[in-house]
Amino acid sequence: MKLPLSWLSDYTDISGVTPREYDAKLTMSGSKVEEVFYLGEEIEKVVTGEILSVVDHPDSDHLKICQLNVGQDEPVQIVTGAPNVTAGSVGEICPVCLHKSTLPGGVKITKGKLRGVPSNGMMCSFQELGLTHGCVPYACENGILFLPKGTAVGEDIKKVLGLDDYVADFEITSNRPDCLSVIGLARETAATFGRPFSVREPQVKGCGGDIRDDVSVEVMDTDLCPRYTARIVKNIKIEPSPAWMRERLHACGVRPINNIVDITNYVMLEYGQPMHAFDYACLSDGKIVVRRAKAGESIQTLDGVDHELTTAMLAICDGEKPVAVAGVMGGANSEIEADTKTVVFESACFHGATVRVTAKALGMRTEASGRFEKGLDPRQTMAAVQRACELVEELGAGEVVDGVIDVDSSDPNPKRLPFEPEKMNALLGIDLTREEQIDYLARLSFHVEGDEVIIPSFRTDIARMCDLAEEVARMYGYDRIPTTLYAGEMVQGEYTAKQQMERTATLVCREAGFDESMSHSFISPKFYDMIGWPENDPRRVSTTILNPLGEDFSIMRTTVLPSMLDNLAHNHAHRNPTASLYEMGMIYTPVLKDGKADPTVLPHEEKILTLASYGRLSFFAFKGVIEALCRELNIKDASFVPEKENPSYHPGRCATLLIGGETAGVFGTVHPTVCKTYGLSGEVLAAELSIDALFAAADPIKLYRALPKFPASTRDIAVLVDDAVPAAAIQSSIEKAAGGILESAKLFDVYKGQGIPEGKKSIAYSLIMRAPDRTLTDEECDKAMKAAIAALEQDFQAVLRG
Repeated sequence: MKLPLSWLSDYTDISGVTPREYDAKLTMSGSKVEEVFYLGEEIEKVVTGEILSVVDHPDSDHLKICQLNVGQDEPVQIVTGAPNVTAGSVGEICPVCLHKSTLPGGVKITKGKLRGVPSNGMMCSFQELGLTHGCVPYACENGILFLPKGTAVGEDIKKVLGLDDYVADFEITSNRPDCLSVIGLARETAATFGRPFSVREPQVKGCGGDIRDDVSVEVMDTDLCPRYTARIVKNIKIEPSPAWMRERLHACGVRPINNIVDITNYVMLEYGQPMHAFDYACLSDGKIVVRRAKAGESIQTLDGVDHELTTAMLAICDGEKPVAVAGVMGGANSEIEADTKTVVFESACFHGATVRVTAKALGMRTEASGRFEKGLDPRQTMAAVQRACELVEELGAGEVVDGVIDVDSSDPNPKRLPFEPEKMNALLGIDLTREEQIDYLARLSFHVEGDEVIIPSFRTDIARMCDLAEEVARMYGYDRIPTTLYAGEMVQGEYTAKQQMERTATLVCREAGFDESMSHSFISPKFYDMIGWPENDPRRVSTTILNPLGEDFSIMRTTVLPSMLDNLAHNHAHRNPTASLYEMGMIYTPVLKDGKADPTVLPHEEKILTLASYGRLSFFAFKGVIEALCRELNIKDASFVPEKENPSYHPGRCATLLIGGETAGVFGTVHPTVCKTYGLSGEVLAAELSIDALFAAADPIKLYRALPKFPASTRDIAVLVDDAVPAAAIQSSIEKAAGGILESAKLFDVYKGQGIPEGKKSIAYSLIMRAPDRTLTDEECDKAMKAAIAALEQDFQAVLRG
């Protein structure tokens, strides 16, 4: 919101306040000022000059030599090629850039020669001064700017064109729509500096007649339009607005157009109330009906674009058709034209959320919709339409018909909150008297009656005691509130058991040489193809993003593996010889409805620890990382079984991690086809482990075991078994059969080759046996060995090797 500081004088007095001081104090009181800038800051040494003579250049067929009176002792000679400067231009007054002058954009003007003739400056067009044609409607589009007759000669052009003003650019938060207006910011200014503030009530004389003879208004959906106010102006005269209005609009960043449009824009800036003007001749039967659009209705808006309306959108209609999209933009079928004679001024309040949804759906966010969507005060519609009609009479733009149509369904009762001075003091950490708090609130138009605060209707953001306390605090001064220590008991934060487990897991990964990676939770559906999932794989069903950034981020992932492999591929493409990464990432499993993701139910979120590596670890070393993870988490019942059905992994080098017989994850060598898809070479290893499963099995209590006092007995055992028998199954059988004296069984050899029958393998284990209370005898050890051999013969038809 841009605010010319001179406009404030209509409502409050800021004399003696410098722009720098204004910036600092308004920001400190809660109205953040982005900057305060001078409109004509880049314009220097540009004055008004009267053309005294115009002669042809002796060496050019289009250049003219002009003598100009710029208020100095001697005329200034300037050579120009502007097409509108002729012998008939003598007596015209125009902007003149003197020697060493500057223009917007850093343009510097100095004296020189044009085809041998000295030129001591330049005459300006309005574009070179940073103006639009609407600011100076009398100007030539492609030539020198000739100023109105009677303009003083030798005057600074900034003063002549209203560029000698400071403008404050405010950042208005969405909860303060009242500050999207000159009056609202003037109220804040007066409160901040302790100056008087007043808003004059608009005075409309009228020309007789009765508006109800020409127009009727029906609001069918009062929930979306709590108030609709209208007035009629006849005998319209479309012409440029006066200079003072054009200058104020330009300073606020609004392009002047004509008096009627400028009046609606001026009132919107002044009161914060968007307005619209309809051509009365375009309203069928003089009716205005405010209703939800009907299915199939459409409208062409003022920007010339056709829009299909839905039943969720509010439309302003006549007896037959929509003539405006409520709160967004008017229709081309009711646009003010040059021959318009009668207009209907609309000043209404629309439901903010509906306006926002409509503007977004139609893709046409406007200045009006940006204000309505924040929630405006229904009480200001009357004042705004009255002000517009007052300006119509002041500018001689038409005759205002007597009477106002005001369909008001809003709640007339002001909001009230308890006044609790002690609680506000306790919350703010200050000690203000009741009277001081009442005074600060009164500055902002809050009134205290007994033990209640009456909230002004324009403060839609005030809902609780803390909101009132904030108003007192910013008027008192945030910088004056003393710094105090927290009065309550300080509680030291702790990690939850699951967070501690996750920290342990990631520590194991880092100690094993893995670096942490991070990836987006949003992926492309093509990622599932890249990791080999078939079309009918139920894991492909994903939650779809309604408004995705693009195809590559259109669904929420159900696996982290493709993102991890993508990171490995990035490292491989940059010629990194090895890479080992881990990610503690979320997957999102949707709730299914008719075989599809149910968009009305949030997906189930699960954290997955994903590891991947190439160029550094073998399959068994990678398996050792998984085992180390289970060991550090004190998971006692972990086992591994072959996995041949997972399409993302090599069917002969993949295993499922089981904890207590339940699946907790999968790991192995990535399938060569998948590696080729990602451009990876060599053996690539990956693991996907469920954090929930690891946490459920992790035992946070680790028991101390004293060092053994008695020696161990070590025996080796080697057997022939079928090649398909897993080593883990053999070890498990040994551990169960050998009994309690078995301390550990470690695989130390697997052999296939000469001397071993086809389809068989030799597998050898080292068994360490020990008793905590005695030295074991040979008989005890032999008994355990025989039990182990017998179990292997029974379970796997193993043959003992000599």
